[in-house]
Amino acid sequence: MFDRIAGVYDVMNSVMTAGLHHRWRERAADLAELRPGDRALDVATGTGDLAIELSRRVGSGGEVLGSDFSEGMLDRARRKAPALSWEWADALRLPYPDDAFDAATVGFGARNFSELETGLREMTRVVRPGGKVVVLEITTPAEPPLSTFFGLWFDRIVPLLGRFDDAYTYLPSSVKRFPGPEPLGGILTRAGLTDVRWVLTAGGIIALHHGRVPERG
Repeated sequence: MFDRIAGVYDVMNSVMTAGLHHRWRERAADLAELRPGDRALDVATGTGDLAIELSRRVGSGGEVLGSDFSEGMLDRARRKAPALSWEWADALRLPYPDDAFDAATVGFGARNFSELETGLREMTRVVRPGGKVVVLEITTPAEPPLSTFFGLWFDRIVPLLGRFDDAYTYLPSSVKRFPGPEPLGGILTRAGLTDVRWVLTAGGIIALHHGRVPERG
């Protein structure tokens, strides 16, 4: 499915979010607290926009690796930023050693993990003690009028925009079954993070969760 939509993925993101997804990725990259020379991993990187944001934080002396299980998405990412490292990887079994990165992020990809806590544990495992894990994801607002608009947008309009492919029917259902901000915070804590916090933006439609990897016991 993700290979099929790779060619229109960026355009659809911009249409569905009025271009605001770039700003949300900037905020996620800020929460990763990277410094020049650091090493970062972006899991489920898609076409690479969040990884590219991370690369601006680490500079020429750092390294950013974007991983995904869709070769179609990775092909697009390689065209955008050939200087970065792009690798196929299963988010539930990341092929990297413990403590290999200063931060790990996932932007709009955690809801596609078949085992959410396992994927978040893997992200935590590959980040050094003191480093950050950041999750940027769509969430469902609970209060009207935004909840009413959200339901109309995701249940009616998004599938129409993507009527050429059933991937855009999958999108609303994946958002609905994804944990809300507080339950996701609990899952991140169970995955091994401390000082877990989250920020809601875009009227409560977007959640940015972040936590810190503790010293290994």
